[in-house]
Amino acid sequence: MSFLRDLRVALHSLACTKGLAIIVILTLALGIGANAAIFTLVRGVLLRPLVNRDEDRLIYIRQSAPGVGDDNSAFSVPEIQDLREHVTTLSAFGDFSVIDFSVVGLGEPREVRGGVVGGSYFEVMGLHPVLGRLLDMRDDGPNAAGAVVLTYRFWTTVLKGDPSIIGKTIRLDSVGSRTATVVGVLEPSVPYPTEIDIIGNVVTSPHHLSATMVTGRIHRMTELFGRLAPGVTLDQARAELKAVHGAIVKQYPDAYPPKADFRIDAKLLRNQITSPARTVLLVLLAASALIFVIACSNVANLILTRTVRREGELAIRAALGASNGALRRMLLAESLLLCGAGCALGVMSAQPLVAVLAQYASRFSVRALELTVDASMLWVGVALAIVAAVILAFVPRLPSVEASNGISLSSSSVRVTGSTSRRQRIFAITQIAASFVLLVGASMLVKTLLSLQFAPTGLDTRHILAFNLPVMSYGKTPDQIDAFYRETVHRLSGLPGVEKVAVGSVVPWRDAGNFGPGLQYVIEGHLRGPGEEEERAQLRWVSPGFFATLGVPIIAGRDFDDADRKGREPVVIISQTVAQRMFPNQDALNHHLMWTDPIMKFIPDFKPEMVRIVGVAADVDDEHLVAGPAPAIYHPFDQFPLLAGRLFVHTYMDPYALVSPITRVIRDISADQPVERPATLEDVRAEVLASDRLNTLVFGVFAAVALAIAVVGVAGVLAFSVSSRTREFGIRLVLGSQPVQLLKTVIGEGAVISAAGVLAGAAFGYMVTRVAGSYFPDMKMPGFLPVVVATLVLLTAAVVASMLPAARAARVDVIRALHSD
Repeated sequence: MSFLRDLRVALHSLACTKGLAIIVILTLALGIGANAAIFTLVRGVLLRPLVNRDEDRLIYIRQSAPGVGDDNSAFSVPEIQDLREHVTTLSAFGDFSVIDFSVVGLGEPREVRGGVVGGSYFEVMGLHPVLGRLLDMRDDGPNAAGAVVLTYRFWTTVLKGDPSIIGKTIRLDSVGSRTATVVGVLEPSVPYPTEIDIIGNVVTSPHHLSATMVTGRIHRMTELFGRLAPGVTLDQARAELKAVHGAIVKQYPDAYPPKADFRIDAKLLRNQITSPARTVLLVLLAASALIFVIACSNVANLILTRTVRREGELAIRAALGASNGALRRMLLAESLLLCGAGCALGVMSAQPLVAVLAQYASRFSVRALELTVDASMLWVGVALAIVAAVILAFVPRLPSVEASNGISLSSSSVRVTGSTSRRQRIFAITQIAASFVLLVGASMLVKTLLSLQFAPTGLDTRHILAFNLPVMSYGKTPDQIDAFYRETVHRLSGLPGVEKVAVGSVVPWRDAGNFGPGLQYVIEGHLRGPGEEEERAQLRWVSPGFFATLGVPIIAGRDFDDADRKGREPVVIISQTVAQRMFPNQDALNHHLMWTDPIMKFIPDFKPEMVRIVGVAADVDDEHLVAGPAPAIYHPFDQFPLLAGRLFVHTYMDPYALVSPITRVIRDISADQPVERPATLEDVRAEVLASDRLNTLVFGVFAAVALAIAVVGVAGVLAFSVSSRTREFGIRLVLGSQPVQLLKTVIGEGAVISAAGVLAGAAFGYMVTRVAGSYFPDMKMPGFLPVVVATLVLLTAAVVASMLPAARAARVDVIRALHSD
């Protein structure tokens, strides 16, 4: 009952200071809401269990070759067969290959990201259908009928949840053509290793039935999953996998070059799925924790100020017999009311914030898209509110009647004890320090984003429109496929507004990594030194006019022309980097080269042969946002097996106004041809930069909020200092001090507080970075520029925040100041 009375008294007391109460509640709501939202995100992505059955037994197996910079080499069919035969700690294996399909029969022809799996895949993954059935052993092997399962997202978003889709026959094109029947829809689950639309059995991909796929030990394109056998731990399975893999490496040395340093590892699938987002989310959690610290420090200063102003009231209560416990309980009641209101407002504001953060985090983990707000957010808010309330209740110093340095019962002025002043400055320094850490982080991200955003590309990205135009082989010979692309280029060249048209194999930046670190080749007559490996370059096939369409100059020799076709002399154009590396101080033209990479034998209809260099083009780094050396070898698309098609249109008008006319022309040529993902190269680049831009935006907002709270905190401390030193300033003026000197004194105090905060923040940030660096290898110390920018911003903001209190000090009325006692 006594605490309820304290709550009623606290409510009445706060009602008398509505302005302060509102500021405290809003500040706490900001700190609590941000933390509740971030915790919900972390819990949903990192802690929430998967829908997979017995997920603690489900593992992901990865092969890597760090010696050549390949952190995920995937597996070949022979490697998977060897593991199945010799590994006993796993009860079953599930295999999954990512492949792009062109689909006809599900509305408009479209290109989709798909997966090809063995019959054991869904059983190993522990997933269930929401409609129809999943693929199983009856769908395994080369003699099974084609069958596909739709993912829940694809079924609900593209097909609008149509239940009649089960049993429908569709056509799939991907290095060959097959028909398949839709047999089921997969339950909502986390797609891994990538977001996919459909999952087919092996026969849906002719390439998976080819001899090169079945027998090629180095043809690695399959992800591998497994289930731990009963009673087996992950460490035991990992040890056996490494032992078996080591024996395989020794048995087939040609497939595992020593320099590549092939390795195998395994981890729980849930940990594998969450690992890309773990660092980002933990950094976000740390940032939100700093916001909470700043908010609490700011509110603590406000509470200290209020407590000093009511020391007379508290002293009277003590004189009338109130114990320290009773006074502290009264302060706790006020803090609980303030923090409870801040918690309620913070949790309400956190709900829309979760939706925004989920879209941001989905760039790193698709699990973020499944987030739902539940009671955990409320409990986090309540816990933070209680922590804040306890801190605020015990921050103020309780006065007593006997205190010699307090406020007398008859005093009407405000005098601050040294202890209170020190606490206020400590809280202000804490705010500045936390803001400094956030500002440095935001400055680093801004610097990175700007360097990526404005890095020169050498291309006219604004006026080049790119399309995915996948190869459709159904009922067509290779010559007919080539003829389709030639006819497309010819017809589109006549459209109004079109300057140039060409076909290529990759869209810059969007298709980065399709060929890994590049493929090995040799130059005729070039002798390698001892231990020197063959050079690598990116493989590209392009139509005549490709370089002119993208605005890439031919430095030497000629471009491809219509005479560069099958049956004619095989020719290539090399990039400037290849010419400089392989032909220093000499002419590269008319020399010959040949692809020697073992992976080339898995390309259908490819014949290794010497080809003549007829041109040298300027580098086009279509792999990296910041251009660097770009070794590449270009084939005429008429002389190389087409595996993918990309269309490029250079226009002098609005590029997007041409999307519909271009699509109509292509569909007139081939009604079943998918025309996908139209975008200017400028927008393609922006899409690739989206993650960096979102990082900068999110952390920039955190830093801006922290800076605003910290600046208000510094201004508040100085304002209160000025009000408590009114008599001192009046005496200084009487003794001859100039107002400008008082102005400088107060501004100097603000600068000192800010400088101390910067130093504390730098020390704290350094220690945190060193500690975190041992757990997160990508964690780096900030450069000179971000630190300087953050320091200047904080010092400038502190000086500006000091101006108002300083001006007030300089305008002190001497007569009133001397009578203020």
